[in-house]
Amino acid sequence: MGASDFAKLPHIGEPVRRKEDYRFLTGAGQYTDDIVPEGTTHAVFVRSPHAHARINSVDKSAALAAPGVIGVFDGQDVAADKIGGLPCGWLITSTDGTPMKEPAHPILAQGKARYVGDHVAMVVAETLEQARNAAELVNVDYEPLPAVVDVRDARQAGASAVHDEAPDNHCYKWAIGDKAQVDAAFAGAAHVTRLDLTNNRLVPNAMEPRAVIGQYNRATDEYTLTVANQNPHVERLLLTAFVMGLPEHKVRVIAPDVGGGFGSKIYLYAEDVCLTWASKKLNRPIKWTCERAEAFLSDAHGRDHVSHAELALDKDGKFLALKVHTDANLGAYLSTFSTAVPTILYATLLAGQYSTPQVYVEVDAWFTNTTPVDAYRGAGRPEATYLLERIVSRAAWELGLPQDELRRRNFITSFPYQTPVALQYDTGDYHACLDQANQLADVAGFEARKAASKTKGLLRGIGYSSYIEACGLAPSNIAGALGARAGLFECGEVRVHPTGSVTVFTGSHSHGQGHETTFAQVVAARLGLTPDQVDIVHGDTGRVPFGMGTYGSRSISVGGAAIMRALDKIEAKAKKIAAHLMEASDADVDFANGEFTVRGTDKKVTFGQVALTAYVPHNYPLDKLEPGLNETAFYDPTNFTYPAGTYICEVEVDPETGVVRVDRFTAVDDFGTIINPMIVEGQVHGGLVQGIGQALLENCVYDRETGQLVTGSFMDYTMPRADDFPSFQLGHVCTPCTTNPLGTKGCGEAGAIGSPPAVINAVLDALAPLGVKDLDMPASPHRVWQAIQSAKA
Repeated sequence: MGASDFAKLPHIGEPVRRKEDYRFLTGAGQYTDDIVPEGTTHAVFVRSPHAHARINSVDKSAALAAPGVIGVFDGQDVAADKIGGLPCGWLITSTDGTPMKEPAHPILAQGKARYVGDHVAMVVAETLEQARNAAELVNVDYEPLPAVVDVRDARQAGASAVHDEAPDNHCYKWAIGDKAQVDAAFAGAAHVTRLDLTNNRLVPNAMEPRAVIGQYNRATDEYTLTVANQNPHVERLLLTAFVMGLPEHKVRVIAPDVGGGFGSKIYLYAEDVCLTWASKKLNRPIKWTCERAEAFLSDAHGRDHVSHAELALDKDGKFLALKVHTDANLGAYLSTFSTAVPTILYATLLAGQYSTPQVYVEVDAWFTNTTPVDAYRGAGRPEATYLLERIVSRAAWELGLPQDELRRRNFITSFPYQTPVALQYDTGDYHACLDQANQLADVAGFEARKAASKTKGLLRGIGYSSYIEACGLAPSNIAGALGARAGLFECGEVRVHPTGSVTVFTGSHSHGQGHETTFAQVVAARLGLTPDQVDIVHGDTGRVPFGMGTYGSRSISVGGAAIMRALDKIEAKAKKIAAHLMEASDADVDFANGEFTVRGTDKKVTFGQVALTAYVPHNYPLDKLEPGLNETAFYDPTNFTYPAGTYICEVEVDPETGVVRVDRFTAVDDFGTIINPMIVEGQVHGGLVQGIGQALLENCVYDRETGQLVTGSFMDYTMPRADDFPSFQLGHVCTPCTTNPLGTKGCGEAGAIGSPPAVINAVLDALAPLGVKDLDMPASPHRVWQAIQSAKA
């Protein structure tokens, strides 16, 4: 079945209410912290108070003697048991052909602590209070060392080395594009726009903090790890094959309800390994639930790029070439996918929606004494879009052109389109997105609104952002050639029951995306059922086939496509059963709306009849078909999917205080086929809030001298709230994806990708009359006020 036929099926495009919301809204959800196995003990981690320090000794004696304590572990215990370090899942090769530097990442620090919050010891006790009290008794003899937290400092000669294996703190130098061609294009350019910018570091702050329960069954020699995680099978693979050296079938990983992830729950963390390992040593279940203050220190952070970009244009404003240099902060250790974020997931998107003939990107990645940095909602795509859309708007202003006009002149109009940075876009209509956004945003009325703002002593600005992202990372063989150390396929199993209801087992995982509803709509549409007749099972390696989990807006386009392939097999077998029942050839049988019919006759049987026959095979072609109706399929995409859109933001700025208020925000997206528009709108709203939050409010700051986390709580790290936003105007354009059977493209990250540059461009447009030409995120009142004062001076 092709994407065009699929889009016409019942339930596709319907705003079906989320099936899972009842249990969440009534308090019936089950998160990791809700689970209390019999005999549960509690773990507390002793974390380094220093950004960089040599560990001379760890004295555990007082803690071991404390009430209720049953175990205290440090790096020496880990080394004695030959527990490996946390692996990095993507190998990057430097431009000189050498592999990236990959220092060991021990689950408990050995020899040195390398960031504030680094794991030094773990205390396990009968109660959480006892574990907390005993943790304070662990005496660690630290020898503080100089710390480096900013990439601009890390790259300086003589900077303190985070790892002996990287004495200059340099992890790799990576590049893509034809530098010679780019240089030649710049030599003949009529105009060159230059821009320096920082993409600020963020803390994920999912609603549910991370949580882990490690259990060991001595009778079966099996482990069970219950964990708030986005991809249980990958967690198990990394844990068994790369860290603990366990047989994979002896470890079960369960990710129950998960309260948000945004990428921060993709990874194998030290706590996951520590509790699994120690549960066997103590022969007791061990639970750890992260406190919010710990989350600020220990959850993988996002973004943190420092970049210089130059855009060459001809006399008509056509883009000739783009060159970019980025310094990426990796933190103290390599996290699971950290190395792919500023390379494969970033530089390959710097063509954007534009037909720029040549692009060259160079990335230097650095170790610092900070929390490891990894994928956070968008993962490289927001960083690319922010840089590109900022420099495009700046070029428009320098040339005296409207922001939308310069974009129009350079949009790609013919597909498929091969970019100069490896990707090939299959389809899109960027002009349609921009036209609809202009209409919904009432751009024609902007000048009148600007004049009205001026009468109130406020400055009004408008900002554009035309983003593109690559979703559903694929295919596995190409990703492997680019350094991926895992496959990128997905799996789906469709199990039809004798009564005709269906259970689907998927390797994707839901942590707020609504898979239990959307996947059910897909299956119901294909089989002529209602969504209530379809159950979705995920998040348990003991029940679902091997899959890669949820990240990169891949669930419906990759996980859904795997389910579609399994449904193809179900339909093919069911047609054979129906043909037998109707005494016809299966080549003459059609299936639609839950009924099998024989072309040219009035014969028909229902899907329910076929299902029952498959399991009660009295009138059944047993000589040709096995009983039952249960099929599994794997799907490895042939290409990324490419959601795209245009966002328009209007802000009012108070020049006396620097306060920025988002007055209007319009988002027009092309997600291809939309299964459930209500869920899609919710995903876009959430992404917009996170993106606008980065642009105006959120900023993770370390003290540049001491390495201490300055923004270590919600008192210092400003989270967005409902009253920070207007009502969003949303629109949709549909050019179905041509590389998967649903025509879907992914929607979960778009809002966070397209919104930050739209906001900052709007702020700069408002401040232009005052002479302000540049401003980094977040555009907080203090920063905006400072920029205004500097321009006046």
